[in-house]
Amino acid sequence: MHLPSFYYIERVFTDRTMSFELFLALRYLMSKRNNTFISIITFISVLGIMVGVMALVVVLSVMNGFRGDMMSKILGVNSEMLVLNFTGPFSHYYEISKKINRVQGVVASSPFIYAQVMINSSGNVSGAVLRGVDPETVPNVLNIKGMIRNGKLSSLAYSANRKFPPVILGRELSKQIGAYVGDTVKIVAPEGKLTPIGRAPNTRLFRVVGLFDSGMYDYDASMLYTNLKDSQELLGMGNRVTGIAIKVDDIYNTEHIAEKINEVLGYPFTVKDWKTMNRSLFSALKLEKITMFVILTMIVLVGALNIISTLVMVVMEKTKDVAILRAMGASGKTIMSIFMLQGLLVGFVGTLLGLVSGLGICQLLKKYKFINLPADVYYISTLPVQVQWTDISIVAVSAIVISFLATLYPSRYASKLNPVEAFRYE
Repeated sequence: MHLPSFYYIERVFTDRTMSFELFLALRYLMSKRNNTFISIITFISVLGIMVGVMALVVVLSVMNGFRGDMMSKILGVNSEMLVLNFTGPFSHYYEISKKINRVQGVVASSPFIYAQVMINSSGNVSGAVLRGVDPETVPNVLNIKGMIRNGKLSSLAYSANRKFPPVILGRELSKQIGAYVGDTVKIVAPEGKLTPIGRAPNTRLFRVVGLFDSGMYDYDASMLYTNLKDSQELLGMGNRVTGIAIKVDDIYNTEHIAEKINEVLGYPFTVKDWKTMNRSLFSALKLEKITMFVILTMIVLVGALNIISTLVMVVMEKTKDVAILRAMGASGKTIMSIFMLQGLLVGFVGTLLGLVSGLGICQLLKKYKFINLPADVYYISTLPVQVQWTDISIVAVSAIVISFLATLYPSRYASKLNPVEAFRYE
């Protein structure tokens, strides 16, 4: 019987929806092989790539969530930019704030005081960080209102007739010293009073009017908020402040805005942004993300090595078929394409299953939050998840590329088979 030429067969399949190479690749994958071991290796290849992609998706999403959660909490307590003075505390801060607010990109500003103090409640003493703020302008810069529990920010309003100035304590600090809303605490400022022999510690009683919970253990265990004027009186600062907090319209453009503010204010003022103040933390998170990507990519490489093993064994099993195709006129390029498509199909299926399972796990973690963490160690109480489609795309492309590279050697080997040698002992 006269067999149709390979070119005729190829043209028939090319004219339809599926190419001849893809048809044979699918046929080789779905056919029942005599060698069950090859089928097992194929399954392991798909499983290896699936597990690698799934692990990458979950780990990168968790690290993105951790970074985003820490950014929101850090920028909720600390401002996006700070204006400080090289000489220390400075006065005329309202005039300086007006100049800052006129700079393009600045949304709002608020003066603040930052100092180390001691706090005492019924004999329980702890070190703390005092933050003096203006209750009227600070909500425009920091998200303090959303953190306050059992109280209001407006309770910090200054009043000369009050017997005890108001203070808002961090939740963990409140537990440490046993002071709650309505209680009176004693705050000691190490350099708060100017005497004839120099500065001496100043002590003053404050009434707790609220608690705040930022979600960051270190902040909640060490920070307290008071009114700006009460802080100035306690610390003996007169009409001076430590600096001015700034909110901008684009937190990723702070360097450019800082240059403009420096041009307007000049020496001795300096500007620090959130990137500079938290550089070591976010650099470490970025390095960990890259490291985890490299380590977990090794799992995908295991699947890719299994693809090489599978294709080599398939080529050995299909030597007679390859010889027939070559005898019918198939080129080496066509034979190579068949086995490359077969390996890519394994990689594509593994990648697709990995993406689906990884995104599914991320959705479960995000919705049910069933993994709890010790807040005093990890700063957060639950495992955050934030899926970034850029990372998902990089993972998918990387897995496909690795799978493609794994097909090159066995496919090239198949394309070099000599049909005469294949039929010699038949």
